[in-house]
Amino acid sequence: MTDPSSRPFLINKDEVGNFRLTVRTTRYNSRGYPLVTATLQDETFKTANAVRAFARENFQAQPGEYSTK
Repeated sequence: MTDPSSRPFLINKDEVGNFRLTVRTTRYNSRGYPLVTATLQDETFKTANAVRAFARENFQAQPGEYSTK
């Protein structure tokens, strides 16, 4: 999973300084074109490590599945 676009968990910092998690799901249409759906989670966190722990507990995230851009 070296391609950042294939990483399903996006960690962003909002304007207040809190970290947010966006969960991206990719599915493919009949012609093989990727359709990506991004869902911003309601929770806010003080650190990026707290976001990773939340993703591990709730979405079974693995190391290397995170992106910051």
